[in-house]
Amino acid sequence: MFFILTLRVTICRTMRIGIDARMYSSEFTGIGRYVYELIENLQAVDDKNEYVIFMNPEEFAKFEPKSKRIRKVMVRAHHYSFGEQVSFLRILNKAKLDLMHFTHFNVPIFYRRPSVVTIHDLTLSFYPGKKMNSAIHRFAYNLVLRNAVRHAKKVIAVSENTKVDLIELLKVSPGKIEVVYEGVSDKFTPKKDVEFNAEVLKKYGIGKAFLLYTGVWRGHKNLVNLIKSFAILTGGDSAVDAQLVITGNEDPYYPEVKRTVKELGVEHAVIFPGMVSESELISLYQSAKLYVFPSLYEGFGLPPLEAMRCGTPVVASKTACIPEVCGEDNALYFDPYDPTEMADVIQRVWVDESLQKDLHEHGLKHSLKFSWEKMASKTLEIYESCV
Repeated sequence: MFFILTLRVTICRTMRIGIDARMYSSEFTGIGRYVYELIENLQAVDDKNEYVIFMNPEEFAKFEPKSKRIRKVMVRAHHYSFGEQVSFLRILNKAKLDLMHFTHFNVPIFYRRPSVVTIHDLTLSFYPGKKMNSAIHRFAYNLVLRNAVRHAKKVIAVSENTKVDLIELLKVSPGKIEVVYEGVSDKFTPKKDVEFNAEVLKKYGIGKAFLLYTGVWRGHKNLVNLIKSFAILTGGDSAVDAQLVITGNEDPYYPEVKRTVKELGVEHAVIFPGMVSESELISLYQSAKLYVFPSLYEGFGLPPLEAMRCGTPVVASKTACIPEVCGEDNALYFDPYDPTEMADVIQRVWVDESLQKDLHEHGLKHSLKFSWEKMASKTLEIYESCV
C-alpha cells in the first residue's frame, strides 16, 4: 500500500522540463515547425509542469510565454558547434532539470541528467550529401547521434519507418522508442482567398496549371529526377501544358537542379519562387493542380499532408515512411528512381478529373487525423513515464 501511494505521489508531482528550442520557428515545416507546435500545444494541454525553453537570441526576443509556468532562457550556441557542447552544456547543468527534451539529435555529449530525444530521421546516415563529406564530420555526427539515443530515457521517432531505422542502424531497443506522429496546422485549409491567390500567382509568373514541390534542394529530395519526369510529361505526343513550381532557397551545393532544367530545355516552364512566406506557401498548395513529393528518404514527410489539408491531390514516392504517412488510398505512388514512371503517374492524375476528386476527398479526410495537440499530449505522456 505504501508503495502504491509513493508511486502516485511521484507520478503526480510537478516536473521541471527543459525543451531545446534553438530551432524554433513558426514559419516553415521541418524541425522548426515541430518545436514551435510542441511548445504551443504543451501550453494548452499541460497545466501542471514547469517548462524551461532554451532559445537562440533572435527567437528568444520574439517568444512570449502564455503561462507563468513557462520560462525562456537565452542560449548563444549554434547547432553542431563547439559552443553547443560547452556553453549549452553549462547552461543545461545550471538549470537542474527533472527532464530535458532534446528536439533533435544534436545533444551535448556530456549531459547526463534524464533526457528524451526526438529523432526526426536518419537522412545523414543514408544520404550524407555534399555538406558532410569529410571523415571528421561523419565521425562527429555518429558520435553525437549514438550518444543521444544511448543516454536518453526515451527516444521519440516520428514514424514507424524511423523506428525501424533506429533499431536496425543504431541497435536501439524497441521498448525504448515511442512513435509520435507530427501534425498539420489548422492554417492549412482548402478555403481559398481567391484574390490573394491570384496575386501570388501573378507575383511568381505562374500562368498555367502547375505541379508543386516544396522543400529544400538536397540530394535525397530527388529534384533532378522530378525535373526529368516533368520534361517527359511536357514533351512528346501526349504532352501536357503545365508549369513546375519548385520552392525553397537555391543551394550552391546542388547546382545540378538548375543545370538539369537548362539541359532539358524546360527553363520556360519551371519556376523557382525561392523561400516563400507561410501564407504564400498555403496559397501555392491551394492553387496547384497536383503536389509532387519525389523524395528518396523522409523521417515523416509533412508537406504531402499539408497539401492534402489544402485539398490538393498528391503523387509521391513509394519509399521510406511516405506510404505509411500518406496512406494507401489518399495518394498515388511512383518509383522515385524512375523518371518515366513518375511522369506516367503524374499524367494519370493530371488528365483524370474523377481521380483528382477522389484524391482530394480521401487526402483531406486523412490529413485531419494528424493533430499537433495529439502530438503534444502523447509527448507529455512520455515525459511523465520517465519520472
